[in-house]
Amino acid sequence: MEAIYDEIGKNYDTTRKADPLILKELIRLLEINPTGTYLDVGCGTGNYTSEIAKFGGSWLAIDHSEKMLKEAKAKSSIVNWHQMSVENLDFENDFFDGAITTLTVHHFHDLENAFNEISRTLKVNSNFIIFTATPEQMKTYWLCHYFPDMMQKSCLQMPTLNVIGNSFSNSGLIIEQLEPFNITPNLKDFFLYSGKQKPEMYLSDKVRNGISSFHNFCSAKELESGLKMLKEDIRSGEIIKIIDQYQSSMG
Repeated sequence: MEAIYDEIGKNYDTTRKADPLILKELIRLLEINPTGTYLDVGCGTGNYTSEIAKFGGSWLAIDHSEKMLKEAKAKSSIVNWHQMSVENLDFENDFFDGAITTLTVHHFHDLENAFNEISRTLKVNSNFIIFTATPEQMKTYWLCHYFPDMMQKSCLQMPTLNVIGNSFSNSGLIIEQLEPFNITPNLKDFFLYSGKQKPEMYLSDKVRNGISSFHNFCSAKELESGLKMLKEDIRSGEIIKIIDQYQSSMG
């Protein structure tokens, strides 16, 4: 997976930026203590880490990809960046006052071991915030209509809410609350379903190049046929009916 993200990382920041609303929610849920120490797991190019670090606390961030970390280091000198595996954190027990991970848990090689390590390094009563999508949600994406094979493979790589819950429990962590995140037309971070209300976004090579599902799971044949159908449906207005068929309140 590291090599894949080294490749994606070449143009990642063209379309992937810290979204203000997501950032606001991370800060609210984390309850940052100005004197606390915090961890960003799977920080990527550090978009969220470098922004959230401005709101207080001492921040450390880890990622597998050397390319991603090189980009991250250029964004902030107040964050300590480390190339490291979440399954083998080189930090002491009870070290962090909180942690975040954004759109990353599906890349953990061993989910339970990863959560064990995060749990070990977190202090008692600290908050661990996960921003992710679940297969249950992704099956309601209208992208399934145009790229069914890609979406099926994408769903298979995502841990279900039940799997996350069981791994949490086995790691001594507790899910205190679940909050759905609803895509807005003004979203600044162009991840997989960021074009929910702006289907024309997916016609852009730059947007798709920053989305791992298109990079990893979409064949050239499916991409060509899916884009052709999507472009025609946008032109004719049929896309409105397709989107309506996939309405969901799951977030």
